[in-house]
Amino acid sequence: SVSTRRLSHLRSLPIDASLSQASPLPPAAREEGEVAEALRYTSRRPWKPTCLYYTQGKCTMMDDALHLEKFNHNLSMDLPVSASAADKVKPQKLDYFLVLDLEGKVEILEFPVVMIDAHSMEFIDSFHRFVRPTAMSEQRIKEYIEGKYGKFGVDRVWHDTAIPFGEVLQEFEDWIGGHKLWKQKQGESLNSSAFVTCGNWDLKTKVPEQCKVSKIKLPSYFMEWINLKDIYLNFYNRRVSELD
Repeated sequence: SVSTRRLSHLRSLPIDASLSQASPLPPAAREEGEVAEALRYTSRRPWKPTCLYYTQGKCTMMDDALHLEKFNHNLSMDLPVSASAADKVKPQKLDYFLVLDLEGKVEILEFPVVMIDAHSMEFIDSFHRFVRPTAMSEQRIKEYIEGKYGKFGVDRVWHDTAIPFGEVLQEFEDWIGGHKLWKQKQGESLNSSAFVTCGNWDLKTKVPEQCKVSKIKLPSYFMEWINLKDIYLNFYNRRVSELD
């Protein structure tokens, strides 16, 4: 397994080798640029866009048949796991992975987490909140959001639903508490679960920075995580700058 890396008071967690039981590629194969077959997610259902108001817990059109026909309100539809892929999953000591991928360079604009069963790789639940910056003027926020989301038509949803980072954390703690992944009385560490990130930036850099800006004490459950880039390096013996 990947050795634990200590990053000052923060650290990335080890994970049992890889999600696939396939052996690492031999050196010759790696030199020729061949890659092992990864888990493949397939869906036979027609794709439709997700209702972003629904992901924020603020959709008011759940009784509107046309709205339900146009927008997806069942996130598990987009993340099915094929039987062949599930057979390749190695046993894990953890029960759940909390896949985190923050958005926002100046301040956090989105806080999305997907909860995955570590044994079956099945989608369990998700938490997604748009985050309103606390140290930026309203004019700067408007320009920032227009540049970030305007071309996707998401800026209206952001302005309608974004809440301060402190409120996001309160709702997130209610969410992980509801799944019995965390209890404040147990020292604030996650229970049988771990964050998964693509790199250390999200939890080593951005969350501590945002907590400082928002004048919030950094929750201790953010102090350890699994870095997919470390897993990739350990398994394939080569570094990767991005993971698709």
